[in-house]
Amino acid sequence: MDEDMCPLEEYLANDDVVYSATQIFDALSDSTRFQILGVLTQGDRAVGELTEVCHVSQSAISHQLRLLRDRGLVASRREGQRVIYSLTDDHVRMLIRTGLQHAAEEVAPVE
Repeated sequence: MDEDMCPLEEYLANDDVVYSATQIFDALSDSTRFQILGVLTQGDRAVGELTEVCHVSQSAISHQLRLLRDRGLVASRREGQRVIYSLTDDHVRMLIRTGLQHAAEEVAPVE
C-alpha cells in the first residue's frame, strides 16, 4: 500500500477529523467565502480591499471572515487600525487552486 495513503485510513477512522474536514468543505461551499479565499491566495488583504473585489458589504465580508477564521482557514493580524487577513497555510491555497482547476475543466475556456 502507498505510504501516502496510510494516514487517510487513520483520519477517516477519527470522527473528530472527519467532522472538521466537513466543516472546512462547508465553508468552501459558499461562493463569497470561496472568492475571499481565492483573493487571499494572491496575498494578504484588509476588509476594505476584500469588499471592493468581492462586491459585497463590509459587514458581509466581516461575517464571512469570522466564519473562515473559526474554521481555521484564515488568520488575522492588526496593522495600526487595519486588520489584515491571510490564509492560514498552503493547504488552504491548494484546496482553492485544485477546486478552481477542476471547475475549469468542466467549463468552456474563457476567451
